[in-house]
Amino acid sequence: MGIREEVYFEGGPHIGDLIINILIGFTVVGLPLTVGAIVRALWLRFRISDRRVSVTGGWMGRERSDVIYSEIVKIVKVPRGIGLWGDMVLTLKDGSRLELRAVPKFRELYDYISEKVAAKNPNFSSAVNK
Repeated sequence: MGIREEVYFEGGPHIGDLIINILIGFTVVGLPLTVGAIVRALWLRFRISDRRVSVTGGWMGRERSDVIYSEIVKIVKVPRGIGLWGDMVLTLKDGSRLELRAVPKFRELYDYISEKVAAKNPNFSSAVNK
């Protein structure tokens, strides 16, 4: 019998990230940004449950990172795209970081993750930019 998880959010990056980067891609300087946005749109997926944060990405979605809430010691969020989406960085106990780019509903997800981390980890601190 497996452990049950309630999924709070499951999905890919915000569509606005792709649209803006495609528009920027009409310039030579913006081509790398456009390629990055297309790769994110195709293969990046977030899954946030009551037990962990999972990020599937990389080339063809072959890499997966799972982080349980007790391992997180700091969360930083940065709004982008006129505040419609944002980036989050989760810092872990061992000093490594997990970056979540172009997260839709990032404010609600930040609050949810912060609540779960605070319940599991007494050393938790959150930092907010902007």
